[in-house]
Amino acid sequence: MRQSQIFAKTTRESPRDEISINAQLLERAGFIYKFMAGAYVYLPLGLKVLEKINNIIREKMDNLGAEELLMTALQPKELWLKTDRWNVLGDIMYRFKDRSEREVGLASTHEEPITEMAKRYIHSYKDLPKAVYQIQTKFRDEPRAKSGLIRGREFLMKDLYSFHRDDKDLDKFYEEVKNAYGEIFTQCGLEALVIEASGGTFTKAFSHEFQVVTQAGEDTVILCKKHKWAQNQEITKLKAGDRCPKGSDILESAKSVEVGNIFKLGTKFSRDLNLLFKDKDGIDKPVVMASYGIGPGRVMGTIVEVNHDQRGIVWPESVAPFKAHLLALVPKEKSKQKKVFDFAEKIYDDLKKNNIEVLFDDRVESSIGEKFVDADLIGIPWRIVISEKTVNKKMVEIKKRSEADLKLINEAALIKMLKK
Repeated sequence: MRQSQIFAKTTRESPRDEISINAQLLERAGFIYKFMAGAYVYLPLGLKVLEKINNIIREKMDNLGAEELLMTALQPKELWLKTDRWNVLGDIMYRFKDRSEREVGLASTHEEPITEMAKRYIHSYKDLPKAVYQIQTKFRDEPRAKSGLIRGREFLMKDLYSFHRDDKDLDKFYEEVKNAYGEIFTQCGLEALVIEASGGTFTKAFSHEFQVVTQAGEDTVILCKKHKWAQNQEITKLKAGDRCPKGSDILESAKSVEVGNIFKLGTKFSRDLNLLFKDKDGIDKPVVMASYGIGPGRVMGTIVEVNHDQRGIVWPESVAPFKAHLLALVPKEKSKQKKVFDFAEKIYDDLKKNNIEVLFDDRVESSIGEKFVDADLIGIPWRIVISEKTVNKKMVEIKKRSEADLKLINEAALIKMLKK
């Protein structure tokens, strides 16, 4: 991609109505556009990051044996009445009447529809276990949509649902998902704590949240870093200053963002919606269920919250929109410009031929200072600089966004370094 042709441009000023770091930097760098409170457009650069996150999630879900589908956002009132959640979720569910006067809701979650659908395909113990997932838009009328991508009213959710014969089979899969979630967040460059949380009205057992410590968080956790023990402040009997249950270390309190959760639903939805299966003895039993969520946009916002400096974003390589940012520092003298551009074009073409994702800053009007400022703001992991000085030596300068040290290397060494 050539920077001169990018749809969105960088801006110097932070948006006045944004208080979160992720919203400020992502808007300034041209990754997202705020359309209204709690609703953001993913611009071309932002969509590249989002798809990198989604692909990491998809790979782990597929490895679990889960199948991807895509459910509707429109939900009939009648289905939600069966589980008594039409009114329970009334404060956050967007609801309206269609032209036939039928009451409809925009999906804030999908337990009801997936359970209803499963009745057509699950009849016997031979049909179990099953797991399906989707990456789909959710709608919630949040009272405090003020944290950028971390809390929105329209947002993407990866929701996985699993169906089992009994608790033993569920427990096994639940642990597999827990491990897969840890791998997802690590691969996205996040250190996520596995937090015990309330099971709510569905189960007496703990659910588990995946929390990333950051001042941008809306949750508070009590934790011991040494033993990697943590609980949500809402359920724990312990407090900061107490001793860790796993040792003598002192517990701390920290703000955090919930980037994922896993939840044993038990038979709540299968009983309400009559999802039954016949066991080996021909006896009808309710299917045991669980749900597992990750917000890809929230993950993206959290990555920015924990990976930035005073100059801009510092993307982990696994989710960056490009691996390298190629800057052509064009001399003011027009007679010398062609030499620099020709060399930069050659490097650009060779990087592409070697399947190295690269953003080429080919802008002529922009000053050298503007190019460096934009590169810092956008935050691509590797920066390649081509100038009159490097062209004369048939070399390029390369540095990591997160480091200050520059290296002067030839093209062969550049390709070898970036293909690792």
